[in-house]
Amino acid sequence: GLALPFIGTDSMQLHLDEIARCVARGAHAVLLLDRAPWHTTGKIRLPKNVSLIFLPSRAPELNPVENVWQFLRANWLSNTVFEDINHIIDAAYSAWNNLSALPQTIRSIGLRKWAHTGQ
Repeated sequence: GLALPFIGTDSMQLHLDEIARCVARGAHAVLLLDRAPWHTTGKIRLPKNVSLIFLPSRAPELNPVENVWQFLRANWLSNTVFEDINHIIDAAYSAWNNLSALPQTIRSIGLRKWAHTGQ
């Protein structure tokens, strides 16, 4: 995976290219995205095995990754004073790795009670 210290069109392109590279032959990846400028720019070269679906504007409650960010802040990143950017990056890597080791937690925090279909 990629963990980059910046966000923008270039990092989005790197991310899409990495996803395309990891998708099994004959399969297709579909990404659910908010409308961040680097997601919607016309400068992105979309790989043939990747499709993008955009959420409505200003609707963070529809984006399950918002729960992930909130969980990371609440459990590993809040109430901390970092010495510099490298300490921030190290803490973010550590928090992400901690969460990655908890697949059931990821599944549970990505759900919205009001959107649960019972399946």
